[in-house]
Amino acid sequence: MFLKWGARAFDNMLIVPPGSGIVHQVNLEYLARVVFTGKEKPILYPDTVVGTDSHTTMINGLGVLGWGVGGIEAEAVMLGQSISMLLPEVVGYRLHGVLGQYVTSTDLVLTITKHLRQLGVVGKFVEFYGPGVAALSIADRATISNMCPEYGATVGFFPVDEASLHYLTQTNRPEKQVQLIEAYLKATKQLRNYSDENDGLVFSQTVSLDLSTVVSSVSGPKRPNDRVSVADMKNDFLSCLTNKVGFKGFGISENKLETRGKFMYDGKQYTIGHGSVIIAAITSCTNTSNPSVMLGAGLLAKKAVEAGLIVQPYIKTSLSPGSGVVTYYLRESGVIPPLEQLGFNIVGYGCMTCIGNSGGLDENIVNAIEHNDLVCCGVLSGNRNFEGRIHPNTRANYLASPLLVIAYAIAGRVDIDFETESLGKRPDGSGIFLRDIWPTRAEIQAVEKKYVIPAMFKEVYAKIENGSNNWQSLNAPAGKLYPWSDESTYIKKPPFFTGMTKNLPQTQPINGARVLLFLGDSVTTDHISPAGSIGRTSPAARFLAARGLTPKEFNSYGSRRGNDAVMSRGTFANIRLVNKFMSKAGPKTIYLPTNEEMDVFDCAQRYTAHQTPLIIIAGKDYGSGSSRDWAAKGPFLLGIKAVIAESFERIHRSNLVGMGLVPLQFLPGENAESLGITGKEVYNINLPNDIKPGQQIQVTTDIGKNFEVILRFDTEVDLLFYRHGGILNYMIRKMID
Repeated sequence: MFLKWGARAFDNMLIVPPGSGIVHQVNLEYLARVVFTGKEKPILYPDTVVGTDSHTTMINGLGVLGWGVGGIEAEAVMLGQSISMLLPEVVGYRLHGVLGQYVTSTDLVLTITKHLRQLGVVGKFVEFYGPGVAALSIADRATISNMCPEYGATVGFFPVDEASLHYLTQTNRPEKQVQLIEAYLKATKQLRNYSDENDGLVFSQTVSLDLSTVVSSVSGPKRPNDRVSVADMKNDFLSCLTNKVGFKGFGISENKLETRGKFMYDGKQYTIGHGSVIIAAITSCTNTSNPSVMLGAGLLAKKAVEAGLIVQPYIKTSLSPGSGVVTYYLRESGVIPPLEQLGFNIVGYGCMTCIGNSGGLDENIVNAIEHNDLVCCGVLSGNRNFEGRIHPNTRANYLASPLLVIAYAIAGRVDIDFETESLGKRPDGSGIFLRDIWPTRAEIQAVEKKYVIPAMFKEVYAKIENGSNNWQSLNAPAGKLYPWSDESTYIKKPPFFTGMTKNLPQTQPINGARVLLFLGDSVTTDHISPAGSIGRTSPAARFLAARGLTPKEFNSYGSRRGNDAVMSRGTFANIRLVNKFMSKAGPKTIYLPTNEEMDVFDCAQRYTAHQTPLIIIAGKDYGSGSSRDWAAKGPFLLGIKAVIAESFERIHRSNLVGMGLVPLQFLPGENAESLGITGKEVYNINLPNDIKPGQQIQVTTDIGKNFEVILRFDTEVDLLFYRHGGILNYMIRKMID
């Protein structure tokens, strides 16, 4: 209702209704212009985009420069504020060689993700060049660009070439417009020829990859940059089981490796153990935009069904395309029936399992997992597998191509060696191996050429703005001001401007602060502000239950991001959060004055009642993951004033600044451990009135452990926003003036 009201209330605003697809795929297939034509003046200029999702970068695969910004920054831009950023380094990533016959674009992107995360490209632009790019389709390039947040760069850019122009024609862009784009890019020397060695290009740094070295891969079990070759997968998972708890470990003791759980499902008994697959999902914008892997999955399903292979019914399988075009070409090519026979029915269009929207598991399965402390698995074709994101009961989650999602679903486990272990038996007793049903690149390309045609895009996008019957029948309010409802548990007037005055607040030092959470490396925005299901005993659940909602009506944090009362209670509510104050993972902390253990929200409320400012201490890459504005809004509402970390992910640092929080970075080579900090001290942070971007300031403690930190206000604009108490406060004062 809020969105439909907005479409009427504002000029130059188009709403693509819910259920139409994933915003990035709709942008790639329909919205992106590549070259804009001025409405008021006869002028041409390159298409660019900033979006409120980190995977906005997907459009760089088409040659449109675009990146994600925090929702807070985007809100200010919509009110007229320009974007400010430091001039980035540009890393040249040279591709050469050719992918093997059985290697997918997903394998390539997981290889690049691991490589660039190790290289360190946070805050940098990456531009792909070299003869290897010419062999990649636009969908392949878009898959690589989509995963940009997972390797940490601001953009992963592919300049426009002839393949880009062909894609525009294939997706039913007007021929006259394509001709105009080509003429403009040639005239301005922006049309790239990748087969050329591009000797004239100048980069801050260059790296390269031989495509022929890429092998079938997955990533996991907890991070998208932890690539594992499929050939090594079995041994890698078994090692993860016994490794100490961490990104590659679950801490299972040797005597519990053979533990099994039995359960009844649909009148039949099944047995699962460590490594059993319980969720298998072809999901998310990463791969569903790519016909080669989607049709490849369909062809693999067809061959699997013909061979008599099945997926066990208790495995939660799903197929959620990024747009209606995918359904169109899957149906026309005849692969929908075999996909459905294996359980991969189309469940809708949008972000689903990748962001925790898989829905619940059968209670008998959950009991078997929890009673036996099993490390069960999700396998998905999405872009993120952070802890607690996919489902509370899948402790291990692996990113894989749509083809491998089906393969692991058939196998029913991830600890399988596909080379030596069969997926099933033929009537004569011989084994059916994955290589027997895996389609070649030539097979896939032949089907793609025949069935992915402009008419499909024309038919799907001709009615994209109509929406479903539910959308069409929805009565939205009119007028310039939205009529907030006190009864809504989904959306309410935000409290960020309560008590705000026209005059600027004085910059004050942060004195007598306590540490709410003491965290380690790679704390993601999923840890800070989960998007998945709302736990039944959580503070958010208690809030909703008090308003008469039953657990089945709780929905997810992602769906309730318009309600600050729910989202503040969901801040740091991830069940896999590792807080060094606690003996085990979970959304708990210690109220330090009395040493009481309690939920994070309740603890923050206790500190607020005593007017105690709060800080967070963390390790490297704090705030990696989704560009989730609630990962800054939630801490603001909890009373957190500053975060001290070894390093910050780009968008999250920007979001913290946007909410008036202070990002502080340990000096190079220093961290909490090296400084002998326990997090139980009382902290004073000296913030003088004349602070400058990037200056060093002093932090003192009540026990005499004092140290310097870097003030991560990177620009004068950052400082301006901070002095106003946040970017939105600044914009409101500016508009009033």
